[in-house]
Parts: sequence; structure tokens; C-alpha cells
Amino acid sequence: MEIWINPACSKCRSAISLLDAEGAEYTVRRYLEDVPSEDEIREVLDRLGLEPWDITRTQEAAAKELGLKEWARDHSSRDRWITALAGHPKLIQRPIITADDGSAVVGRTEDAVRDALARK
Repeated sequence: MEIWINPACSKCRSAISLLDAEGAEYTVRRYLEDVPSEDEIREVLDRLGLEPWDITRTQEAAAKELGLKEWARDHSSRDRWITALAGHPKLIQRPIITADDGSAVVGRTEDAVRDALARK
């Protein structure tokens, strides 16, 4: 199991605390420092079953600068969104937990983190 975090994020810290309390084995990826490639973002999206706009933090300054709220949300725009996420990792929703069964969850709630823990 791997968790993508921003240490300044309270949701990330809560997820780590719960993983620790449950004795989970995981690796931490500080994705603002160890930026995921476009291919890694595609893989995580596939594991999440989501589209890039579903995991984009549209209230971030970079999102406003790019005008993301105006971008099309369709298959032909998917690569443009992924390129934006790779180029501006702060736009990626956090934390993202990749589970051992090949799936992933956005662990913003205790229930979501527990869901990741339950996936074997």
C-alpha cells in the first residue's frame, strides 16, 4: 500500500494516523517532492475508476491561473488534464491510497481509509 500525501494537509495526517493505529504497512510518497509522471497519474486514475477532473483541486491558485473550471471534461481533454496534474502536482486531490488489491481510494474520510485497509 502506498499513500500520496502533502504533509501540510490535515486530511493526509489523519489518514496516516489511522493507518498507523491499524498497524498497516505502507509507504509514504510526498507527491509534491516526488511528482508522479503522467503515466503514474493515468495508472492511479484507472485504479480509482475516476477521470482527472474528478481528482483535481479546482480551488487552488494554479487551477485558477490555468482556467481549469472552463476546460472541457471529456475523453478528448483527458490528456490535457493529466498533463496539468503532472505539471502542477498541488492540484492532485489528497491523500490517495493505492491498495494491495490493485485498486485505490481518495482517503479524505475515515471510511475511505478503512475501505483501503479492507482491500486485500
